[in-house]
Amino acid sequence: MSEKTNLDKLNIREADRLEITVLMDNYTDMLLTERTDVYRRPQLPLPNILLAEHGLSCLIKVRAGDEEHTVLLDAAVTPACLLNNAKLMRVEPGSIEAVVLSHGHPDHFLGLFEFLKLVSKERNEEVPLYLHPDAFLERRLNIPAIGHPAPIPKLDEEALERAGALLLKSEKAMPLAGSLIHTTGEVERTIPFEKGFPWAEAKIGGDWVYDPFNDDQGLVVKLKGKGLVVISGCAHAGIINTVEHAKKITGTEKVHAVLGGFHLTGQVFDPIIQPTIDKMKCINPDYVVPMHCTGWKAINRFAEELPDQFLLNTVGTTYVFGEDS
Repeated sequence: MSEKTNLDKLNIREADRLEITVLMDNYTDMLLTERTDVYRRPQLPLPNILLAEHGLSCLIKVRAGDEEHTVLLDAAVTPACLLNNAKLMRVEPGSIEAVVLSHGHPDHFLGLFEFLKLVSKERNEEVPLYLHPDAFLERRLNIPAIGHPAPIPKLDEEALERAGALLLKSEKAMPLAGSLIHTTGEVERTIPFEKGFPWAEAKIGGDWVYDPFNDDQGLVVKLKGKGLVVISGCAHAGIINTVEHAKKITGTEKVHAVLGGFHLTGQVFDPIIQPTIDKMKCINPDYVVPMHCTGWKAINRFAEELPDQFLLNTVGTTYVFGEDS
């Protein structure tokens, strides 16, 4: 983690209510239609189908009193899939006042350009885009089974600006939505078994090196009377590191919910599934919602070992935390 990271406690406002609608995830199931006070499954008549892909995007609405804000976290892979789901979920692009990018991987930003054009057109202004400067690094995956490095798409700064983004680059935690939501900024690494992604490399200072993923960040909301809701993109910094960092910078121990990608998929991460679950049990959130890159094996283990806290995510599900949960 960069020495520039600010670990001072945030001046975070408490929210009354938080809604998170999953516009994109790896899993969809149109036959899951149950509804509770905490989650709502979409019920769409055929031939309307919500699409899934290896990507993530979440629409986040936060409210305090009569004040309400809407932001987007990440933008999936395929613009057509993201726009299809947004339309079916009746998302109003003009209501989105800011976008946050969790990190510079294409399964989180490739759908961003078309979505930004739509939002900026509806709002008739540039759209604030919160991201870390390292999101623009050139990256590749060096997978042993392939035998040679495989390049991955690089985030294009000029293309973002042409699409209508107002770039807000920061290594530190940043407030948005009237300070009801904060980015985590660079995540402090304290958990020994969370060592990142061994196959990921980045070009830094002209050399290809192990990718430190300093740009990996999540979002944190403090709910009145409930505690923290922590939302991750891929948690390349480690989901436990991310939650512990959020607790530290907010000065809050109680965690109400943890949602997002936990990056535990694939054989290389199998050894840390159980340690991650054990640490999550110690954190003891009221709800755990693993998504995206968490992986089938880890998701099922979370379901088995935290049955009262685990929620299975599907594309289109809306989670409601706060006043009504």
